Amino acid sequence: MPTIAVDKARLFEALGQDYTTEDFDDLCFDFGIELDEDTSLSRRPIVNGKQEPAQLKIEIPANRYDMLCFEGISLMLNIFRGKRTSPDYRLVAPPKGELQIINVSKETARIRPYVAGAVLRNIKFTKESYDSFIALQDKLHQNLARQRSLVAIGTHDLDTVEGPFTYEALPPEEINFVPLNQSRSMTAVEMMEFYQGDRHLSRYLPIIRDSPVYPVIFDSSRTVCSMPPIINGNHSKITLNTRNIFVDMTATDPTKLEICLNVLVSMFSQHLEEPFTVEPVKIVSPHNHQSRETPDLTPRETQAEVSYINKCCGLLLTPSDICSLLKRMSYTASPSRASPDLIDVQVPPTRADVLHQADIMEDVAIAYGFNKLPRSFPSESGTIAQPLMINKLSDIVRLEAAMAGWSEVMPLILCSHDENFAWLNRKDDGTTAVRLANPKTVEYQVVRTSLLPGLLKTIRENKHHSVPMKVFEVSDVAFKDMALERKSRNERHFAAAWYGKSSGFEIVHGLMDRIMLMLKSAFVTGEEGLQAKGAGEAAYWIEELDDPTFFHGHAAAIHVRIEGKEQIVGVFGILHPTVLEKFELRYPVSTLEINIEMFL
Repeated sequence: MPTIAVDKARLFEALGQDYTTEDFDDLCFDFGIELDEDTSLSRRPIVNGKQEPAQLKIEIPANRYDMLCFEGISLMLNIFRGKRTSPDYRLVAPPKGELQIINVSKETARIRPYVAGAVLRNIKFTKESYDSFIALQDKLHQNLARQRSLVAIGTHDLDTVEGPFTYEALPPEEINFVPLNQSRSMTAVEMMEFYQGDRHLSRYLPIIRDSPVYPVIFDSSRTVCSMPPIINGNHSKITLNTRNIFVDMTATDPTKLEICLNVLVSMFSQHLEEPFTVEPVKIVSPHNHQSRETPDLTPRETQAEVSYINKCCGLLLTPSDICSLLKRMSYTASPSRASPDLIDVQVPPTRADVLHQADIMEDVAIAYGFNKLPRSFPSESGTIAQPLMINKLSDIVRLEAAMAGWSEVMPLILCSHDENFAWLNRKDDGTTAVRLANPKTVEYQVVRTSLLPGLLKTIRENKHHSVPMKVFEVSDVAFKDMALERKSRNERHFAAAWYGKSSGFEIVHGLMDRIMLMLKSAFVTGEEGLQAKGAGEAAYWIEELDDPTFFHGHAAAIHVRIEGKEQIVGVFGILHPTVLEKFELRYPVSTLEINIEMFL
């Protein structure tokens, strides 16, 4: 969860009350956030001859994007405490009556197809609110915007630029402007080289570096406002004296785009001369049917069942009681005229996390007080839960292995590169394992692609126990997969290892047969009269395997045929002596590893 540091004295002033650390911790718990640290209780550094002001470091739930800044925290806590009502966010017309316009070029579809904008007019910045404004953008970039890959935010002094604006995608050689906090003009190509060594901006360069066109926003005089998602232009830089702010956002995800815009303008609209008002911007984008006015601050209307809320919470609240509790959580709610079991709820534009009446029920429980809820589980419940199929299958495999006399172990998912490859006599082709960018120790360099290193390390650390040892694990391994959004995928594997004075090959083979039988796969043999029943539906067989991990001639691949499709799901065999030597094991080891996801 993100942690937000706020000035202690300033927050208590905004709340209109001083708290002890214990009392404020209780308030945070009641609201569903957590006080991580009060720096007034420890030594604080001296900055420019003065001790750093006391700060409260507060952990915010990952779904509450509206509380990633001082303004959001103070506003929500004041509403929760009944010190103020939920704000009425409104769109207002500009002084001259004409909206600012962003004309979108169809070439932007090649790089960042979506754009939105807004204007915050007559804002009054202090040093603290200005810093908070910048910090909120950074928090949104880091969390919801996925390091600017989904959304990039640009803010500009509207008095230094003039609309209408254009959003285009041009070859990098044709983009030339003075970047933020610099004094000389550069082309986009030069910026890529200039910022390569920048600790902050270098992480964003790969987002557009290899694209033939870069996104860029111009004003009416072709002055560059920003080159998202990298940097803004220095010409429109905002300062403490800025009175009117033009906000532009570009994105690859339209949903995240609207959420970021709503949160940013809603939180800082409270610093305007007319609080909680926002001037919309007209987006002209006919080529992808995205022409509209942004932002849309209309509350979302939904309904929740009184009986569902009471069942989940174990309470007997009336519709009026529930509506009163929801007002403490910044909703607008009233009993529905359609049914006595329904309440009409208006979800504020800052609460994109509210997707279901379960979210409304949770906020009712928070407003009521978790500590006040009945501690006995109700006889009737509105909650519905069931395990994921992969977890259910994993539990079945665990139970079978345990009943066969094997002990489960749970080693770490990270291991060293050598343990995952060289020590198992395997080569790394560079496209298999997920590497850590900055590992703190050589023991945690890659995400394992096999469960064997963990099992062998467990045996190594327990060599003082009597033999034979029979251990197993059911857990995930990870592989690179550049076709997926996150560039990696997990697989659920089952692995077992026998360590003893004899090889134990036949015992591991027996465990494999038991697991496959439990998975309703029949063994296929070429001998007449020994064909197992059911082999036509799901069947398995083994074939000799030449794998450097195992002793030559003592390893086999496990083949299965499910619904007519043949595939290899695992291997088993006696480990090669060089593998045993690397893991410092003096007795033979036989291992088995199966990808159980194939049986879902």
